[in-house]
Order: sequence, then C-alpha cells, then structure tokens
Amino acid sequence: MTLDHPPESLGQDLRVLRKQRRLTLVELADRIGRSVGWLSQVERDISEPSLAELRSLSSALAVPISSFFGKSPSDPGEEGRVVRKNARRPLGHRALGLTEELLSPDLTDDFEVVHSTFAPGAARSEDIVRPTQEVGYIVSGQLHVTIEGRTFALGPGDSFRIRAEPFRWSNPTTEPCVVIWVIAPPVY
Repeated sequence: MTLDHPPESLGQDLRVLRKQRRLTLVELADRIGRSVGWLSQVERDISEPSLAELRSLSSALAVPISSFFGKSPSDPGEEGRVVRKNARRPLGHRALGLTEELLSPDLTDDFEVVHSTFAPGAARSEDIVRPTQEVGYIVSGQLHVTIEGRTFALGPGDSFRIRAEPFRWSNPTTEPCVVIWVIAPPVY
C-alpha cells in the first residue's frame, strides 16, 4: 500500500483513535460537549483544538494527553515511514515509572510499536485490561508480568503475549528494563 499523503497530523491520529474505539463523530462530539462539525474540522486539520479540548479528547478516547504532543518533523521523504530516535513521540503516564515512546510513524496502522522503559522499582499494582492483543520483547533488564493472576519473571530475549486479559507489571530490580511492545489495535 502506498500513501499519497503520509499520516502525520493530530487530526488523522484522532480519527484513527476514534474509529478504533468504534465511536462515531456524533458519539465522540457528545462525549466532549462539542459539535460534530467542529470535531470533523479537527479531524481534517482545519481547526486546532485548545488545551482544554485536548484534555477532553484524551479523556474520552482513554489516552494520555501527552500522546497528542511531541511529534517532531521528519526529514523530507521519511514522513510516514521512518522515525528517528530523537523524533519519537512520548506516550503514557510517567507517574508509574514508565516512559513510553511511539516507534511507529503514526497510529494509522492495525498495530503500534512502543519502546517502553520501566524505571528501577516501578510497578503497576492494579490490573489493566485493554481490548487488544499485545506482544512484548524484553531488550534489557528484568520485568515481572502478571497475566490473569500468573506472574512470569522475564529477562533479555524473553517475550510474552497478552490477549485482552487482566495484567500488571513490575521491575523488581535496581536497573531499568527496556521492552518493545507491539499492540493491536493501537491504544495511544
């Protein structure tokens, strides 16, 4: 598939996130208290949402507001194809000791690839369930992943899969852990 206009805009990402959550323009507009026309213009990059509107959108789409920021311009000819290390988009909630960056050029594919760094001692104490299939690959460090109540101690070269199951994680060591995640459909 060749893209005539590579996806690289906030509007395109919003449209993808809305569709992946099976929301119509009307449903999302109702959730954020805005008109369908305004939302349509945002998705087509005709209107630019305010910070307060981005907060409403992030809440309604269940994504961190940071996923709407940090997009660095690509070199000519690389848009939609290449993501340079210094141009990764930050994702996630850093409060848990987790730093995430989008490795995929955008959110318009059937999956996303995320670079996750778990700080020493970081842990998610409550289960999360996402309507996704996910595969993680441990690049470095140690990670404990609990899937449906069963805990797995993982190290470099190990991988795991989660299929819309309750899971949580922890890094019980004094070293960071780096994991590459493939998530389908994209959740950020």
